[in-house]
Amino acid sequence: MNQFQNDPLKNHRNIQEEHDVILKGRRLLDITGVKQVESFDNEEFLLETTMGYLAIRGQNLQMKNLDVDKGIVSIKGKVFDLMYLDDHHGDKAKGFFSKLFK
Repeated sequence: MNQFQNDPLKNHRNIQEEHDVILKGRRLLDITGVKQVESFDNEEFLLETTMGYLAIRGQNLQMKNLDVDKGIVSIKGKVFDLMYLDDHHGDKAKGFFSKLFK
């Protein structure tokens, strides 16, 4: 047997998908590592990222770009607040934000 044989599962366990948040002038937000867009409107976005749920609040927020395959979301508008929600509070966060968006 080859002692240098690659174990794809071993490599997969050690690699965490990259997650970056880049805010330019409070008007343009680029986010990588997005798994899913849970909900959004012109005042709030709720995204599931590789590092937990991310809530974004602002004014006149619009999705500028969405690339599901690459996990990239771009949002434009005036950003007031970025907040990560703990993983174990994810279901509560979904419930809380779903009430806000109704």
